[in-house]
Amino acid sequence: MEIMPNRMDRLYYRYQEELEQKALEILRSGWYILGKEVSLFEEEFAAYTGSKYCVGLASGLDALWIAFRLLGIGAGDEVIVQGNTYIASVMGISMNGATPVIVEPDEYYSINVEEIEKHITKKTKAVLVVHLYGMVAPMDQIVELCKKYNLRLVEDCAQSHGACYQGKMTGTFGDIGCFSFYPSKNLGAYGDGGAIVTNHEDLAQEAKVLRNYGSEKRYYNKVVGTNSRLDELQAGLLRVKLKHLDELTLERQQIAQGYEKGLNKLEFILPKVRQNTTCVWHQYVIRCERRDELMSYLKSKGIGTIIHYPIPPHLSEAYAYLGLTKGDYPITEHFADTVLSIPMYNGMTKEEQDYIIEQLQGFN
Repeated sequence: MEIMPNRMDRLYYRYQEELEQKALEILRSGWYILGKEVSLFEEEFAAYTGSKYCVGLASGLDALWIAFRLLGIGAGDEVIVQGNTYIASVMGISMNGATPVIVEPDEYYSINVEEIEKHITKKTKAVLVVHLYGMVAPMDQIVELCKKYNLRLVEDCAQSHGACYQGKMTGTFGDIGCFSFYPSKNLGAYGDGGAIVTNHEDLAQEAKVLRNYGSEKRYYNKVVGTNSRLDELQAGLLRVKLKHLDELTLERQQIAQGYEKGLNKLEFILPKVRQNTTCVWHQYVIRCERRDELMSYLKSKGIGTIIHYPIPPHLSEAYAYLGLTKGDYPITEHFADTVLSIPMYNGMTKEEQDYIIEQLQGFN
């Protein structure tokens, strides 16, 4: 049996008729940029998250750097972010000229709240929380801390569509929530896409201007903007999938329960879900001290896996200028050396999961 670490074709076939009907409707409309599909998706996704406003963008990275641009954060400013994240989170900070201040994660792969306070300086202007793997950070404590020090709060929700803390969805706790709709995400498009959500009307309006060359009215440019528009086709297809997101989340939760039941007596460290949170299981990440050996073993059995992520941002060549070296963040680095994402996708069959569990049980 050959099992990919992730696959997206099964969802396409599950909703093939709806998706193709929507695609044809948009293609035949003759309107492909900033039309009714984008406007409707923005309304629907804002309502789904519990935000007042949503602005569709071209990618999750654009959502991040535009968020910090909107908040006026730039050169000379510092933004605190966890070390065990995808490098795009950090790029969203540094692309504006601000300095990322790396801190260690907690046992739930979220930013360690105690570490945030230790790293606040006069230059600190914001905290970026990453809801990694579909887990949720302790948002009440983080919100309280940001209020105490008058810091802006941005949430990276690229992997947490629909995840909740005490019944409230990620992306709605801070000033801006940033989402990616990359095809492999829980709510994935059929190409690149992203969005920000906010309860601040002024930020939403500024984002709409910024995404469209800084233009509020065609050929009248208010600011030096960018080209970051969620296109009509992707917005329409996302609208179709958004209708099914709750059922898709439930399916992933059931797969995670299957892994928990089948793997809980083995040598692997399984993910733990924080109390009062709803995890949406973007990835199912185990830890193993013999990770590379395990990865090779599973490959020999036809099971694909992925490391999220093998090189922490502070050790990447891109951020060598920060002057950070191996050993500076031992928890982050240990995670990078031991984490392994085993197959997790909508449409996984019971036979596939049983086979994966059986092979993991046979690893010694």
